[in-house]
Amino acid sequence: MLTQLAGVVLAAAEEHDLAPLIAPPYVVGGVMLAILLLLMVVTVSFMNLGNRHVAVEASEDPHRQHTNKHLHGDDSASSNH
Repeated sequence: MLTQLAGVVLAAAEEHDLAPLIAPPYVVGGVMLAILLLLMVVTVSFMNLGNRHVAVEASEDPHRQHTNKHLHGDDSASSNH
């Protein structure tokens, strides 16, 4: 069954002309690899951006719709619903 399918695929492939490439396949692959590596370097360069400043302790904001009820301070959250 697979050999018949392979024969049909090869016969169909011989009938059609291949589309012209902009460059050889290894050049296209190399350019794609270079672009992905550049994107990786940009991503890694911004990895520690959140560690530049000292972390500020979370405060209770009464204007928020869903207040943080997990503060373990003396007082509970402002909206007790």
